[in-house]
Formats: sequence, C-alpha cells, structure tokens
Amino acid sequence: MKDITHLLNTSGQSNPPTANELLSLVYDELRRLAAAKMASEAPGHTLQATALVHEAWLRLMANEQRQWNDRTHFFAVAAEAMRRILVDSARRKLAQRRGGRAQRTELPDIACPVAENEDQIVAVSAALDEFAAVDKQKAELVKLRYFVGMTVEEAAEVVGISVPTAHRHWAYARAWLARRIASNRR
Repeated sequence: MKDITHLLNTSGQSNPPTANELLSLVYDELRRLAAAKMASEAPGHTLQATALVHEAWLRLMANEQRQWNDRTHFFAVAAEAMRRILVDSARRKLAQRRGGRAQRTELPDIACPVAENEDQIVAVSAALDEFAAVDKQKAELVKLRYFVGMTVEEAAEVVGISVPTAHRHWAYARAWLARRIASNRR
C-alpha cells in the first residue's frame, strides 16, 4: 500500500486512480470522525455524517491547485471544509427561519450534521475566526474537536502536540471562545 503522504502529494496531478486510492485510504477515518460529531447532535438535523464527508471530499478535490504536505495537513484542511459546510448549513437554516419559504422534507438517508442551535454554530465560527488570528494552533485544535468531533487525543496527533498540551489548549480555547461569544451577544 502506498504512503498516504505520497498519495496526498500526487493527488493534485489529475490522476484519477490516485485520487480514488487516496479516498479509499482516508474515507473510513473521515467517516468515523464525522459520525462521532453527529452522535452528539440533536434529532432533526438535516445532514448525515456520510453526506458531510462526501461534501467535504468534493470540496477538497475541486481545488485544482491542491497540495498537502502530509497527513496532518490533509486532515486540517478536511476539518476546515467540514466546518464551512456546517456553518453554511446553519446559516441557511437561520435564513429560512427569518422568512425563507422552503418547506422541510424528511429524507432519512440524506440527513447531515447541524447542531440543534444554528446560532451557536455561526457564533462559534465567527469567534473562531478571531481566535485563529490570535493563536492558529489552538484554533486548529478547536476545529478538529468541535466541527469534526475528534477526541482530544486524536486532535493532538493531527495537530502534532502532546495530549496534555492539547488538554491545556482545549481548556484555554473554550474559555477564550466563550468569553468572546458572550461579549458579542451583548
């Protein structure tokens, strides 16, 4: 089996078998992470973990200039793609609440992850953008934990820090984001 990093670096060369091989190597992990995130979501959300992974994959492969340095970089980009999908979905739901005419239709095989409080997803995303300007590494840890659903241990491995450091970063980031979100609501 080829090295994932090698496949990541060659996937941007318009070689469909390489991209397909890459998908087969990372799909299970992406699906597991998305499913873990969805397990904590309230019933009635409109996305499923599978749909989230597929949409993220399409966005990752749509960029002709893509180049990933290694496994860590790939999963960081995938986490960002999943975050944007969740935020876009939350914004669409909020827009519908404020006068949208769309009618909800339950499609059990197509449901995907959106938190029970779309306002919270949008608020966290906005605060996270501000936090990334202050501390990019801690912001990356938050993306992996909050939007992808990784455990502290999994996120620490992807970010490349020790587990105790990840716990400290996670505690600090949560406090910083909570304070920022509370001050923005006033």
